[in-house]
Amino acid sequence: MIEILNSARLERARDTGALVGNILHTLKQRSTVGTNLLDIDQWAKEMITEAGAQSCYVDYAPSFGRGPFGHYICTAVNDGVLHGRPHNYTLADGDLLTLDLAVARGGVAADAAISFLVGKARPAESVAMIETTERALAAGIAAAKPGARIGDLSHAIGTVLSEAGYPINIEFGGHGIGSTMHQDPHIANTGRPGRGYKLRPGLLLALEPWVMADTATLVTDADGWTLRSATGCRTAHSEHTIAITDNGAEILTLPTQARP
Repeated sequence: MIEILNSARLERARDTGALVGNILHTLKQRSTVGTNLLDIDQWAKEMITEAGAQSCYVDYAPSFGRGPFGHYICTAVNDGVLHGRPHNYTLADGDLLTLDLAVARGGVAADAAISFLVGKARPAESVAMIETTERALAAGIAAAKPGARIGDLSHAIGTVLSEAGYPINIEFGGHGIGSTMHQDPHIANTGRPGRGYKLRPGLLLALEPWVMADTATLVTDADGWTLRSATGCRTAHSEHTIAITDNGAEILTLPTQARP
């Protein structure tokens, strides 16, 4: 299903997107050396509930997961990259943490992810990998305009990732979003320009470039959810929900502090 939002629903999408961005910003500030992943999940639950929103994850049970996810946020550390299930782990200095959050409010969902280093340690390779996913995300957003094709976005993202030397996995990528978290069209993190669905104003997309340092192969953790790099290498993931407007792409999931 591909949804096109009218102006009223687009306004609700802006509201939900701002909520997601602000929650992620707060959680990043709170996630320090000594923080437990289960604490992050509890903080997310509290903020979602206080905002009168609904988690897109708690009851989520797709074919690639083992039963309902059962938590309010994805927390992936170091070699974990996608669908990281919170568990009893205490963050250490230099850990690379990815927080991925999707909520719904007013009947519209928004989805975003950030990767960052915990504490004071700044391994150069990890910094470069995070920055590459952020640049790839910016490139995909810049390519998103009415009349463009999904392949144009995939090509823009993939060009940045491949030029930086990272293998690209196409099993998981960006997606349409609206009344539900995951919708068509699928947006692979590499592709050929000029191919695929033509973008229209009112379309919501979640773009999410992610990479693993030296492999394109994923393995599933024993928890049945967390996807990790097959080689144990570090990973990074950046995501925003955007709206296609007459003037191009509007980023919906920026925190208030980062808005123009």
